[in-house]
Amino acid sequence: MQFVENISLGMWRWLSMSVILVGISIQLHAQTSYFVSPAGNDKNKGTEKSPLKSIKAAQYKAREQKGEVTVYLRGGEYRIDKALVFNPLDGNKDKRLTLCAYPGENVVVSGGVLLKLQWQPYKHGIMQAKVPPKTTIDMLTVNGKIRSMARYPNYDSTAVRFNGTSADATSPERVKTWKNPAGGFLHAMHVSDWGDFHYRITGKDEKGELKMEGGWQNNRPYGLSKDNRMVENIFEELDAPGEWYYDNNEAILYYYPVSGEDVAKSTFEVSQLKHLVELRGTEQEPVSNITIKNIEFTQTARTFMEKYEPLLRSDWTIYRGGAIVFEGTENCSLTGCYLHNLGGNAVFFSNYNRYSGVSSLHITQVGASAVCFVGDPNAVRSAVFNYDVYGSYDQIDRQQGPKSNNYPAECFVRDNLIHTIGLFEKQITGVELSMSKSITVSHNSIYDVPRAGINVSEGTWGGHIIEYNDVFETVKETGDHGSFNSWGRDRYWHPDREKMNKFTAQESSLMLADVTSTIIIRNNRFRCDRGWDIDLDDGASNYHIYNNLCLNGGIKLREGFNRVVENNILINNTFHPHVWFENSGDVFTRNIVMQPYKPINLSGWGAMVDYNIFTTSHALSEAKNQGVDKHSIACVVEFQDAVHGNFAVRSTINSVFRIGFQNFEMDKFGVLSPDLKRIAKTPKITSPQILDENVSANIVEWQGWRIKSLETLGERSATGMDSERGVYVLSIADSYNKLKEILRVNDVILKFEKKTVNNLSDLQNATNQADLSKPIEMVVFRNQKEVVIKIPGANFNSTSIK
Repeated sequence: MQFVENISLGMWRWLSMSVILVGISIQLHAQTSYFVSPAGNDKNKGTEKSPLKSIKAAQYKAREQKGEVTVYLRGGEYRIDKALVFNPLDGNKDKRLTLCAYPGENVVVSGGVLLKLQWQPYKHGIMQAKVPPKTTIDMLTVNGKIRSMARYPNYDSTAVRFNGTSADATSPERVKTWKNPAGGFLHAMHVSDWGDFHYRITGKDEKGELKMEGGWQNNRPYGLSKDNRMVENIFEELDAPGEWYYDNNEAILYYYPVSGEDVAKSTFEVSQLKHLVELRGTEQEPVSNITIKNIEFTQTARTFMEKYEPLLRSDWTIYRGGAIVFEGTENCSLTGCYLHNLGGNAVFFSNYNRYSGVSSLHITQVGASAVCFVGDPNAVRSAVFNYDVYGSYDQIDRQQGPKSNNYPAECFVRDNLIHTIGLFEKQITGVELSMSKSITVSHNSIYDVPRAGINVSEGTWGGHIIEYNDVFETVKETGDHGSFNSWGRDRYWHPDREKMNKFTAQESSLMLADVTSTIIIRNNRFRCDRGWDIDLDDGASNYHIYNNLCLNGGIKLREGFNRVVENNILINNTFHPHVWFENSGDVFTRNIVMQPYKPINLSGWGAMVDYNIFTTSHALSEAKNQGVDKHSIACVVEFQDAVHGNFAVRSTINSVFRIGFQNFEMDKFGVLSPDLKRIAKTPKITSPQILDENVSANIVEWQGWRIKSLETLGERSATGMDSERGVYVLSIADSYNKLKEILRVNDVILKFEKKTVNNLSDLQNATNQADLSKPIEMVVFRNQKEVVIKIPGANFNSTSIK
């Protein structure tokens, strides 16, 4: 009984699922086994001494059996030309199927084709070879390593984005040098670093300009970065070792070998399939009780130009597929497998799934996301699919929860090593949760990713448990994000804050109509060096965040409701409350904080911000001046072994424990399996820096408004700006000012009378040079887009900024 009392809810949920997997009430017959070998024959019986050759043949034989059936794959490669599809005939209430490697042998299932090439010199060190007709070449590996298409700029492992970008990637001068760029690709970051875009080049028009198709891979289509662009699959750009180009019309592969590489002795492999394994059923007739374990899966094609769909009003669109696809499953699992060199997503749970999951996987060298759970948008009430699109509040469905069961629920992602993903796409994550419920994400090590390690796209439908994960080296190629990120642009949410404020004050019941169960984030270790450790962005509501070690980026809560943040340690950072509602109901208590809070445009401080531990008296003093932390303390906090990552507070620091803080486990983060633990990295540990900051925010008054230069990451996130520039409108200083109905809190002034405004000095100069007696034009950034404002003449009091 003591065990039951002490076990975590997430672990209990996972163990319950395991019990269901092991002890499901079916009448088990004597176990049946079939054997498959690359040296076998499909005319054989499938015994150990007379094995079959193909997995498909074993699948058909297994369908004839009931009870427990195991298909053992003997060591070697199994190259498939079509995805292996399992349906309810393969696993159901009367049958449990296990597909696994023979003990102690290495099994590879590949969607790639080996190229047998006769290489000839081309020129400048480049080799060429004829390829069999109708061969699709989109992702090429040489000796097991993914090689780059001919690209500009050339591959640079030290570059931040796309391994190298340049503003002149699509300049007219460069495009002129391309004889026939059709079939090439343009990859570009979002103008605000919120992911990326991809285009296929279809040719040139009569003016010599590029014709392209694409751009559907991002749900915030506000434009491409002018600087961060890369083109590939352009023959004229084949100029660096490791690059290749395939002339589809002539069926010729060109390759520039790396130093010391003998192409005659090298293995060339190209991916042909988007999916390797599919488990496909329905809620009414699910695929049940199938386990796939201890198999290496590799070689799938890139999917960024496939059909994408928006994940409601999040920043994401997504390809609904992956190397392994679960749809309509119950009690199915993928465990102990190695997934690598994949062009798109690794594992995808689509629509109805119950009690299924993945465990003890090693996922790396993946083009997009590692593990995704995405439900059916038709199950969402009052579903909206774009940030800037919203319905009338009068027409919103008031009933709570989903309309159907067609979504993943009670599933698990446990003990997985996920790293070096997002090779080709940047709006990706280690674990994605969208339109799903009660997914347990526990004991995963996730690092080296371009965006979040774990992402929750919206509130639908909550109940997730995120625990004991080790998430770091995140947001490496993007911005305005966190190691953990979430949005909550649910049916109550509106991009116009004034309308949303009024509505939520009048009808609070809808705030949790989609996120019907609390999302728990606990006992994790996060580190983000380009954003926040934990980032609850637009509207994210109904969270309980406790016992987390945040190593660098602090915790940010943008507007939302019912968030409880307690007993966390924020190393060298602080709490970032942004644009809170007056009635948010938020709680921030018993946390260790090392810097002053960084609030931005709060209408209120929630239900309680108190009983916290500050490491500097100045930070506590600032908090009290803001009307919070009446009972909080400031003291020296000594950790047991911070140098080696043990940030448990020494037992001698009595004041910390008297206020209610409790130590939590510091040695349970990340993967559990010994084989994974041995190779998993851990985050960089930075010694605590006790900073007694007292830096002026340089807030000034102008035209009855308090303003300042926009200069911090927090201000950028709060406004949605693409960079730290412009003049940030903080609050009204004079309620009778003439611009009261023109400017708004949270505006960013970008231009004044056609003059660019990057800071207060620019605004002062532009104001001085303008004729304020005449109509004035300003450009401001409002609700995450540029708005032109026309101001009648004689509405300015003076030119001065005070």
